Amino acid sequence: MSPSLSVVADNDLKVVTPKTETVAERVRRLQAEARQLAKDHVKALTTAMVDLEQLAAEIADGGDAYAPGVRDVARRLVEDLDSRVQTLEAIVART
Repeated sequence: MSPSLSVVADNDLKVVTPKTETVAERVRRLQAEARQLAKDHVKALTTAMVDLEQLAAEIADGGDAYAPGVRDVARRLVEDLDSRVQTLEAIVART
């Protein structure tokens, strides 16, 4: 014997029409999204720079396995990247 089926009224369901967004609201929303995307992009840049700084530090401290010129460039890159990351973080903190 199969279960019996019954009709259920849907009187409680209301159709909600979405509020249409004005042009000004849409502009503000899109600008806010763009600002957040830009912040995320800068965060990705600083993360990549920190990763590169760590890699360069490994090479700078790598000893005779690396040519002296390579170690020197890596050492200078570590110094430069550190200050650049700090500059980016300070700029982002102000916004």
